[in-house]
Amino acid sequence: MARPLTPPDLERLDAVFALAVSGHKRAPGVEAPKRLQPLFQQLAMARPPRPADDIEELIWAIWIGHREARAAASMAVIAETIARGDMDFARPMLDDLIRDYPGWSEAWNKRATLHFIAAEDGAAITDIGETLRLEPRHFGALAGFGQICLRNDRPFEARALFLTALRINPHLRGLAAVAQDIRRAHRGLH
Repeated sequence: MARPLTPPDLERLDAVFALAVSGHKRAPGVEAPKRLQPLFQQLAMARPPRPADDIEELIWAIWIGHREARAAASMAVIAETIARGDMDFARPMLDDLIRDYPGWSEAWNKRATLHFIAAEDGAAITDIGETLRLEPRHFGALAGFGQICLRNDRPFEARALFLTALRINPHLRGLAAVAQDIRRAHRGLH
């Protein structure tokens, strides 16, 4: 069970939500790898030129990768550690990566994931905000933020976040089903 969000957490949730659904540009001075743009264009197609799963994997590989070998090696260890469920080992490594590479959106996203797993939603929201500031197209962060909103009884925000993620990656079938379920469950309430 997640800890209840405090008033400052709720203010942060509202601010990050506004950022997430605004279609904002990334933070000044932050450039996305040029190879992402054609991948996102393909991913947005109803019938992309190659399987959507392959495009998605390429995007994740670029997000997880880093031009500095030490950073890339650390992220590989972190991903393996998270897969094993050793969050206590992964967290300080992510803290170090964020300190050393504050412009790396995936480091922020991975730490947000750890906070989410630990039901530390306030901290997860903060890290998702940084992820989206650096990479507004991060459909994984948007979907995770939607899950946090659901867990905190904010279904309308969750649905809006899921729909935002689906505009970027319309091939997230499970997410489309959840957004539809929310719409059905809350029909007539908005």
